[in-house]
Amino acid sequence: MNETMTHMPSTVLTGVSIRTSNLRESGPEAQIPLLWERYFAGGLQQQPGLKNPHVLYALYTDYESDVNGDYTLLLGHEVEPRLAGETSLNTAATATTPDAAYIKFTSKRGPVQRVVPELWQDIWAYFQNSDAERAYTGDFERYDLRGFDPADAVVDIFVAVKEKH
Repeated sequence: MNETMTHMPSTVLTGVSIRTSNLRESGPEAQIPLLWERYFAGGLQQQPGLKNPHVLYALYTDYESDVNGDYTLLLGHEVEPRLAGETSLNTAATATTPDAAYIKFTSKRGPVQRVVPELWQDIWAYFQNSDAERAYTGDFERYDLRGFDPADAVVDIFVAVKEKH
């Protein structure tokens, strides 16, 4: 696992979303795989008005509390703020990544369905033993879909952290 401190501006996203929790996702009621299916079946990447249609975000936001609480997951793309919610998808949702300090974690190379959960496990362990404190304002995975091979992927995950003054 490779990590780097960075600052990212806020970004308005439009896409499809669910409300879930890590506990729910670890059992038979997991909704995230179905959300991914909905995203790919919906053709969102081809909608007009997207700023960078080749960049897919998986934004974790509206945290109820911490790693154990409910959160909203939105799969989508950056859109001009004035166009938010104007896609032709009737399932479109909008959310904003926070303007914040982040730690950017980079996965190992491998199948996306393996490297992403492994990286999240590493991230949770990292924050149990770190001076850095998660902000729980919004975290995101970022995928560059140009030439993306789900069987051989490297993924970046940005976790918002509280800034020390």
